Amino acid sequence: MPLSEEELRLLEQMERALLQEDPKFASTLRGTSFRRAARRRAVVAGVVFVIGVALLMTGVITQLPVVGIVGFVIMLGSATVGLAALRSKPVAHTSPSHPSHGFTVFEGGRRGRNRRTHASFMDRMEQRWQRRRDGNAGW
Repeated sequence: MPLSEEELRLLEQMERALLQEDPKFASTLRGTSFRRAARRRAVVAGVVFVIGVALLMTGVITQLPVVGIVGFVIMLGSATVGLAALRSKPVAHTSPSHPSHGFTVFEGGRRGRNRRTHASFMDRMEQRWQRRRDGNAGW
């Protein structure tokens, strides 16, 4: 749902105030550093994965099961970190007509998935809470 003009104006004022009060924190919220960090973690995880494959093959060739097991564990850990880094890239929504000085709006930190079919745990808990409040007249 798009923001109204009043909400856009308030958001812009808050962004300017944040930029004036804490420019370093505001620069981390711009979104580019998040993508760079995720990309960097994925690349490092790929390199470590290759090292794990080399250790696994070394363990097989030298018939040392401990070295092979260590290589496999390294591969498993790096694959987990790499996939988590690739999945954690936020979906950014920017509007060229919006004067937000390069800020990127993230949808509550959520990935770009359909919320109607796959409600998150927090969404379901919030819906339950609202039903309880509505059913008890606020008490």
